[in-house]
Amino acid sequence: MSVYITSTGHCLPGNPVNNDEIENILGFVHGKPSRLKKKILQSNGIKTRHYAINRDHETLISNSDMAAFAGDDCLQSSMVSKRQLGMLSVATSQGDLVLPGFGSMVQAALKLPDIELNTAHGICSSGMMALKTAYMAVALGEHNNALVVASELASRLFKASRYEATLSNKVDFNAEFLRWMLSDGAGAFLLQNQPVGRCFKIEWIQGFSHADAYPVCMSVGQNDADKTWQDYSTYQEAEAAGALLIRQDVRLLDNIVKLGVDGFLRLLEKGKIQVGEIDHVLCHYSSDYFRGKIFSLMEKAGVAIPEEKWYTNLYERGNTGCASIFIMLDEFAKTQHYSVGDTIICMVPESGRFNNVYMRLTVVES
Repeated sequence: MSVYITSTGHCLPGNPVNNDEIENILGFVHGKPSRLKKKILQSNGIKTRHYAINRDHETLISNSDMAAFAGDDCLQSSMVSKRQLGMLSVATSQGDLVLPGFGSMVQAALKLPDIELNTAHGICSSGMMALKTAYMAVALGEHNNALVVASELASRLFKASRYEATLSNKVDFNAEFLRWMLSDGAGAFLLQNQPVGRCFKIEWIQGFSHADAYPVCMSVGQNDADKTWQDYSTYQEAEAAGALLIRQDVRLLDNIVKLGVDGFLRLLEKGKIQVGEIDHVLCHYSSDYFRGKIFSLMEKAGVAIPEEKWYTNLYERGNTGCASIFIMLDEFAKTQHYSVGDTIICMVPESGRFNNVYMRLTVVES
């Protein structure tokens, strides 16, 4: 059975925050301005982003409520009521609670009765994993429709107090890097087994994980190869050791480009993609730094896609992790020109332990 994305929605909390305002909101660690911020921001190219915390480090909206706002925004543009929904599939890197699952919290925030529930946990690719689960459920005929929501609230990890709670007087590069990369937001898709107006038919979703071949590149909960945050005697000890900081092993990051392009080439070999048939590319690259590297590697492989076919809102919306591709397609659908029959390729590379997910859409009209 065919599956269509018939409606999209998003939630971006608060007003856009420009580069000069970031540290006023997240805070100055030990009262000192960062020496790395300018360099990292120049590299990633992000100009504005959104935060769900204020200057007093108060959370203005929870992750589950952000997800619910995105879900409501999506449903308001559709003819499907909450009682008609068959499935809710959600994703996040970190929910508001350790337990229960994020899906339960979002279901309650959305006030959805008697629904099948799925939670995908991970980093950037978890949104696509949640989407694939819902896609398969509808394709198999188990449900006529499904709501998929991906939401991230990273800013709570970046408060100055988080870094000041460690025993070190200095913040190492790997622990500070993501402070200037990640931001908050949520996006939602409604899937249906019939097209409604101009919408997107999902042709396939395919992922390639490389966790068996590469070490952890992005993580929360570990600063010692032999200990996780749960292995310390107390949570205070784990925090003092820096085990609760979000870290990026930047030495491994260039692998994300190589593996991302490799996955694209594998799809070409399988006949799932023809370069000449691609009309639009939506790629969740986390930084402008990677954009040029992706183009260069694809050109060397003889599969270059003209730059004018690539769409991103990274520079205005920021890097919202697993929600990025949802927010991106929502804005693409509402602001860009596309025609019936167009082919759209979505690519989501993840640096957690290198999991890359791809999706092919076709623009159709009922």
